[in-house]
Amino acid sequence: MEHPLESPFLTVEEAADYLRMKVTTLDAMRWRNEGPTYRKHGAKVLYHRDDLEYWSRSRNVGQPTPPANDRADNDR
Repeated sequence: MEHPLESPFLTVEEAADYLRMKVTTLDAMRWRNEGPTYRKHGAKVLYHRDDLEYWSRSRNVGQPTPPANDRADNDR
């Protein structure tokens, strides 16, 4: 028996779970054009895993502190 190919496309419910969000939050973001890129396959709203990952990375807040040996104040 062959294994079916795993689709890179997620339903709204799957995408919300992937992002650890509520479906209603993801829906509201889509209506406001603020959330991740989505696609319409017929009447179905689908999210591609790569688009979710890209959107999530773009939401990164702050910058990591460099290790102590990389800081300018140690260049004396």
